[in-house]
Amino acid sequence: MGRTIAIANQKGGVGKTTTTINLSACLAELGKKVLVIDSDPQGNTTSGLGVDKNSQERTVYELLLRENTIEESIIKTPIDNLELLASNINLSGAEIELIGVDKKEYILRDELKRVKDNYDFVLIDCPPSLSMLTINAMCAADTVLVPIQCEYYALEGLSQLIHTINLVKKRLNPGLEMEGVVFTMYDARTNLSLQVVENVKYTLKQTIYKTIIPRNVRLAEAPSHGLPINLYDTKSAGAESYRLLAEEVIEHSNLEE
Repeated sequence: MGRTIAIANQKGGVGKTTTTINLSACLAELGKKVLVIDSDPQGNTTSGLGVDKNSQERTVYELLLRENTIEESIIKTPIDNLELLASNINLSGAEIELIGVDKKEYILRDELKRVKDNYDFVLIDCPPSLSMLTINAMCAADTVLVPIQCEYYALEGLSQLIHTINLVKKRLNPGLEMEGVVFTMYDARTNLSLQVVENVKYTLKQTIYKTIIPRNVRLAEAPSHGLPINLYDTKSAGAESYRLLAEEVIEHSNLEE
């Protein structure tokens, strides 16, 4: 039975896409069968996994409009054990085209049900907004993983996100749980990063992953080469951190079963 994790935070630039790409690749490296769903119209997860987003004709957009089935839309990536449901800028039009469509919140969930058991993990990269695309992802997910950047405004908007998760749980997906929080872009040289971590731990009554993702040059470079960090620079601090996070996610998943 595959575990579906939506990676969400309505704040942009907190490391959602970086986490989706690298966590999925490290899970695959550990022998897990992984499906990544890129629900962000920017399509950065798609290109970050070495796939040309602009040449894809069967994407999340066509899936939501029910022009393709999920089986027709899933493609292989250059990474062993890792498959992808791609995205590109066309997806930005989905919100408007789905107005008035019955049960539109459940389209992704209903499609995913048919293939979910083929994977150990399904990771959904959400756009940086609490939009219909994010709601679709949360309706399809078992849990929500929230990356938080170690910066002053980290907690801003977090209560809104948790409120949205609780609302989806109450009205649309009773099984939805908070996977936890993962800190990203941690800079050990600054007191601020440490303060943010302590502040969030104190404020949030949520699972907080022990692994903290450092601010790392190699991590920032990897997407431009269409490679996850474990393939781009396997010995870097970023690669090591995402491997540790993957191990924690597997451990957490085993505890839940």
